[in-house]
Amino acid sequence: MSIEAAYTPLQIGPLKLRNRFIKSATNEGMAKHGVPSKALVEHHRRMAAGGAAMTTVAYCAVSPDGRTFEDQVTLDDASLPHLRAVTDAVHREGAAACAQITHGGAFTFVPRLSTRYPLSCSGGFNPPGVISGRLFKTAMTEDDLARIADEFVAGAQRAAKAGFDAVEIHMGHGYLLSQFLSPAYNKRRDPWGGRSAAERARYPARVLRRVLDAVGGTMAVSCKIGVTEGFKGGATAEDAVQVARALEREGAHLLVLSGGMNVEAPWAIFGSNMPPAATDVIDNKVIRTATRLMKLWEPKIAFHELYLREHSLKVRAAVQMPLAYLGGAKSVTGVQQVLADGFDGVVMGRALLHEPNLVNQFRDGTATVSGCTACNQCVVMMYTAAGTQCVLHAPNDLQLNQLPASA
Repeated sequence: MSIEAAYTPLQIGPLKLRNRFIKSATNEGMAKHGVPSKALVEHHRRMAAGGAAMTTVAYCAVSPDGRTFEDQVTLDDASLPHLRAVTDAVHREGAAACAQITHGGAFTFVPRLSTRYPLSCSGGFNPPGVISGRLFKTAMTEDDLARIADEFVAGAQRAAKAGFDAVEIHMGHGYLLSQFLSPAYNKRRDPWGGRSAAERARYPARVLRRVLDAVGGTMAVSCKIGVTEGFKGGATAEDAVQVARALEREGAHLLVLSGGMNVEAPWAIFGSNMPPAATDVIDNKVIRTATRLMKLWEPKIAFHELYLREHSLKVRAAVQMPLAYLGGAKSVTGVQQVLADGFDGVVMGRALLHEPNLVNQFRDGTATVSGCTACNQCVVMMYTAAGTQCVLHAPNDLQLNQLPASA
């Protein structure tokens, strides 16, 4: 398939994208004390100017308790003028802006919560708490389920007010909705649990339905799911097929296919190992210690392009709805393969962190492969003062990350 196919428009619900390239949500570390910075504006402006049809602002928490870290965007009224600065900059470059709306559930490092223990699908021992110090979690009640669904709706509505064209409901990587989908986490015996992935998908599908009802007529509503959780006892590609079918029935405009879990299998997210030296740049002592501990059980994995393709193809064969492939696409050949496989969009993370202009370069022929080495040091740069960047280039402008976006 010709690379030109990647530059044809893509319709996602009510939104038409100028091409098939989407910048994935990669935690930016550019909202110190929760305030989106001018560095966040410039980060996403560069992605839009570089040719991506849509760029995704990572991890916009739907409530203060939904944050995983303090230095993270919360979709509240105070954030709106700063987020509007981001979307305005993206729109000036001709691209669309997407807000990834999320709740961390039991995966949280926020010092203070409104509950004694973090909420999750099930109570008891909390695996992420080995890192955060919160060894227990509380099962959500019916009131909690309704309230957090309301928070997702309010978050999507605020995203619309801030000028976003789309929202991506995060249902992967071990955050709250992923906890409902995971057989390792969801032990409920009421209608929100079950042995099958289709049963465990009921609450995430309910959240999707509520968001679609609220904003789906004017915004694209996508969901990010895992095609494999990457560890023994976790969800598989066969589970992902059931989840995808449930979300398709509910009317999702697009599924972004990812993989892995933040705690149990972070290497499966990236398709390669974190370098030992990467932990040295992490300022946060808790995260630095946790990352070092993870390496004790981390298997040795060598990066290869399209590392989630085999799992994602099973989902592609099971549903008719638009799907976007995420997982190591970094060359013209890789993009062509993704489209030939029948995926509708190509979602790229590290390759665009390395070179935001890569989409334009692929089109004009000045590049056929990304210079990204999959060293993964960019992953931990979010915990540094200047925020996420490719370490193969000059450092970010620290001052930009200290100035509010709307200042």
